[in-house]
Amino acid sequence: MIRLRNVALGLDEPQELLRDKAERLLKTKVSDVKIVRRAVDARRKQDVHFVYTLNVTARDEATALARCRDASPAPVNDYAPPVPAALSEGRPIVVGFGPAGMFAALALAMAGLRPIVLERGEDAAARAAKVERLRREGVLDPESNIQFGEGGAGAFSDGKLNTGVKDRRIPWVLERLAEAGAPVDITYDAKPHIGTDLLPGVCANIRKRIESLGGEVRFSTRLDSLETANGRLTAAVTNAGALPCSRLILACGHSARDTFEVLCKLVPMAPKPFAMGVRIEHLQADTDRAQYGPFAGHPALPPADYALAAELPDGRRCYTFCMCPGGEVVPAASEPGMVCTNGASPYKRNYVNSNAALLAALAPEDFPYPGALGGMTWQRELERRAYEAAGGGYRAPAQAVGSFLHGGPSRFGRVQPSYEPGVTACDLHTVLPPVITDTIAGALPLFDRKLRGFADPEAVLTGPETRSSSPVRMLRTDTLQSPALAGLYPCGEGAGWAGGIMSAAVDGLKCAEALIGSIQ
Repeated sequence: MIRLRNVALGLDEPQELLRDKAERLLKTKVSDVKIVRRAVDARRKQDVHFVYTLNVTARDEATALARCRDASPAPVNDYAPPVPAALSEGRPIVVGFGPAGMFAALALAMAGLRPIVLERGEDAAARAAKVERLRREGVLDPESNIQFGEGGAGAFSDGKLNTGVKDRRIPWVLERLAEAGAPVDITYDAKPHIGTDLLPGVCANIRKRIESLGGEVRFSTRLDSLETANGRLTAAVTNAGALPCSRLILACGHSARDTFEVLCKLVPMAPKPFAMGVRIEHLQADTDRAQYGPFAGHPALPPADYALAAELPDGRRCYTFCMCPGGEVVPAASEPGMVCTNGASPYKRNYVNSNAALLAALAPEDFPYPGALGGMTWQRELERRAYEAAGGGYRAPAQAVGSFLHGGPSRFGRVQPSYEPGVTACDLHTVLPPVITDTIAGALPLFDRKLRGFADPEAVLTGPETRSSSPVRMLRTDTLQSPALAGLYPCGEGAGWAGGIMSAAVDGLKCAEALIGSIQ
């Protein structure tokens, strides 16, 4: 089989032409074509088109490979979770049912180990009702919300699956998501996403697959502590009682602050660089025009996205993250009396605004609080300050970009804030510290040069965005276990070893593999 790259397809050309194009490039007959990757090439605004990578079966592959510089032998990816040398007597436990815990549990279940998953939040349907109540009524359930529950934080965000991680497990993860009901285009799109409206159902189907293999998912079950003996794990202590176990994958997510506080006394942790800032909203139509030029609005094109980064003269870094085309800003609080934001988009990405996190990179030396949990303590402080500045009720402080940069009253015009339960116009310079606001203010003009209209005075800043990644890293050895507690596998974004749905899923698989390999 041949891997054929750089196959261009016009916006008005059907995918059925890919076979003809492959035959012209390879100068031979092609019997089978599979799309491996599809991306939009918008570098030249007068010639926006699609670029495909294909796997093709050709008549004379050796000759075809010699003729085409964009052709090479197709790589073989035969990844599959390993099978243990023997079945252990005790069932492994997975804490958390976000992407890391979900794929760790799936791999363990496929290996015949019948894992028990402990998830402090609720199943997708019950959780969705709690999220909606927060949006509509300003009532927070600290145990079931955008951060906690089936699918983790990603289930109620855009469901973006693109990642900078290169790993052979990624195609396997995408295939399992598609089998569970995700759109098949996630297996080949350069920037795949599932959408907030579809992802909860996909997560529920993966859970059913785990259960069909003998696994078990226990909702509303929170890990409260661990029991140990002679440096080894012996039990997981939950709000429903203690469970004996010798192997536990800890994939609790980046917002399990009470879990961090308990485990900090048991296992070594360190403060980790992370980022905080705001969400920035523009009209999606403006983002499309900035990216696609005269092709904006073409029905074949997806809503445009962007990814921007800059280093300021003082060395500070600012970047956009978790960009949500055609989406909305959503409440991401998980503790009473605190407010924070996230972004979300449905699969069709057909809402009026686009939004993205606009973040200042922060290092442990920036934290005003010492210790492994210094960044977490800082998060809490800023979330409380934002809650008070907005007047409570989980409203969020917001400000127009023009007012943020130049002062004066903040009036929302063409771009209306999408955040619910609602926003309160505030001076964000009084809510967030200068290390964040000065960095964002310095970066906005730089980003405007890269993406026209980014610093539009009527664009909206809503904050704070504090949960971009975990501020904590739980140390682990080459065996992926805690150096202080054999049998404990710190995993995923909450443990500081991932940063997004795909990287978390990959880390979950790695921890499952390590656990399986430990069974003799």
